[in-house]
Amino acid sequence: MQNTLNKPANIGSYQAKDVLFLLKDLSAIKLEDSIESREMKVQSGVHYSESLPIEYQPPEAYVELFWKTLHEYKQKVALCIGIVAEQIYLLKGRKTVLVSLARAGTPVGILIKRYIEMHYHVSVPHYSISIIRDRGIDENALHYIRSEHPEGNIQFVDGWTGKGAISIELTKACQDYDKKYGILLDDTLAVIADPGYCTTLFGTREDFLIPSACLNSTVSGLVSRTVLNAQYIGKNDFHGAKFYQELLATDVSNEYIDLITTEFATISDQALEISSQKSHQKIETGFLGMEDVKRIQTEFAIESTHYIKPGVGETTRVLLRRVPWKILMRDATSPFVKHIIMLAEEKGVEVVEYPELNYLCCGLIKSVKETKK
Repeated sequence: MQNTLNKPANIGSYQAKDVLFLLKDLSAIKLEDSIESREMKVQSGVHYSESLPIEYQPPEAYVELFWKTLHEYKQKVALCIGIVAEQIYLLKGRKTVLVSLARAGTPVGILIKRYIEMHYHVSVPHYSISIIRDRGIDENALHYIRSEHPEGNIQFVDGWTGKGAISIELTKACQDYDKKYGILLDDTLAVIADPGYCTTLFGTREDFLIPSACLNSTVSGLVSRTVLNAQYIGKNDFHGAKFYQELLATDVSNEYIDLITTEFATISDQALEISSQKSHQKIETGFLGMEDVKRIQTEFAIESTHYIKPGVGETTRVLLRRVPWKILMRDATSPFVKHIIMLAEEKGVEVVEYPELNYLCCGLIKSVKETKK
């Protein structure tokens, strides 16, 4: 295994004791493109990881809805974190090394680390690294973690599952890593919510609103999505990201973490009980969400499943940083989709009643290639 000279980047608004980012700082480089222009390039074959969308800055009413939702569901989020943290600690104990997948996994990894520290008085290492669909995981980051923690037991962490593309990418990446370096990593992905039935390590399989899905970098430590562009990333570099220091005034990343952390004391007994029950159950995956996706692809004549994003978290992402076509909604009265209804109205996107969904909702991305003149 090659040694890497890379070091954790001094980026983001989180404290180093909460997470270390194994990312190359690209803050000085202009990587953003308008959503429409970027969508055109992505659908024409340019990989999405080579550029960044312009960060959506929500209106005041949307931010108010974020806070209202956060206060309503903070205990539910905390319980799901606790259930996952208890399972991880039962399996891996003091040798746990948390590796969150930037960026949706980062706040989840911090919360799991905080829970373990509060309830087991053990400070497990936590890194945030990049994995990119169709391009794999950042092997240089894995080399760094392995060199720092040769006896450590890596646990990958993300926010939620949709179709399961990242779960599949992670499994392939771990297989590739084993073939190249003879090191078998556990490809089980720990998430708060697994509505797609893509992993065995989750807090819930309910498709509910995880408040950190509502915002972009301002609830993820002011770090951008990760970038893998050969113009800026050499073969020995970590994948890249930007630090949006100009958004410090609207950053709520640490407030979010602290608010959920304060709920841990009230849910720990329940979390331990549920995780103990899970340890005696045979939990299946099955990637059931793909059944929805394939049916929708046929019914709406959609060219690629990449344009179909099921679940509350993924639908939110479609509205925040892609060019949405339609939103399919199983139940528009659910409290977990209020922000989606608000965003759809703001952007003039049609919301279609679609009761056959296993998920609460599904975002469809507009095909922009045929609209090009």
